[in-house]
Amino acid sequence: MTTNENKGTAVITGASAGIGKIYAQRLAKRGYDLILVARRANLLEEVATSIRADFSVKVKTVVADLAIGADLDAVADLFSNDDSISLLVNNAGTSTLGSLTAVKQAEVDAMTGLNIGALVRLSLAALLAFKSRDKGTIINIGSVLGFHTLPISSIYSGTKGFVNNFTRGLQDEVAETNVKVQLVLPAATATDIWPLSGVPISALDPNTVMDAEHMVDAALAGLDQGETITLPSVEDHQLFAEYDAARLKLLLASQSSKSASRYAAGK
Repeated sequence: MTTNENKGTAVITGASAGIGKIYAQRLAKRGYDLILVARRANLLEEVATSIRADFSVKVKTVVADLAIGADLDAVADLFSNDDSISLLVNNAGTSTLGSLTAVKQAEVDAMTGLNIGALVRLSLAALLAFKSRDKGTIINIGSVLGFHTLPISSIYSGTKGFVNNFTRGLQDEVAETNVKVQLVLPAATATDIWPLSGVPISALDPNTVMDAEHMVDAALAGLDQGETITLPSVEDHQLFAEYDAARLKLLLASQSSKSASRYAAGK
């Protein structure tokens, strides 16, 4: 297989399987050297070995649990120590689905720590490096459950709602620079997060589940087209434009020093 001209180094978290693994393959094909980050050393090395065999790029693996402070620090330090890094894919995440009273505290901490804490820390590390060079790309993997919730997804939806708003704030911060920030909002995607979440993928309508390959290819096509927010499975993008316009309209309507008339005394 051939590759394009080298484009620097991409750091991909959660790279041992699923979405992260596909990002690694696709970015290697585009000519990026890779730093692959994940907890499972054996699977991570399998991905790295396969990519080295197929593409003329450098592949480094970093075995790290981003829920552990020292491991997260080590990955964050990569951005200040390696000027070749030009892209970050914040993909690592976890999900335990169930009512709040049924989810264990450790599972809640894992979701908030990894889905929010690690993503923010690495976004900051990347942003500092990229802004100093006025070049670089951050891709944050959110979810359509960032703007919707289910009785079993209050924590997961909450973490992804944070990712959505946080990433949009970063986009505003870099609007006048050459740093790019993309928010990817997939719906159900066929990865190993489902058995880990407690809901088997077999419980879902197969017509609602996208292959990881299709999801990543759509997300990268959106990046190429200059999208800041990509919904890989939504055919009619006007739906999101209408949603976003309604969101802004509601925000503007809230800007008043007076309470709404329906709350007036005596009503």
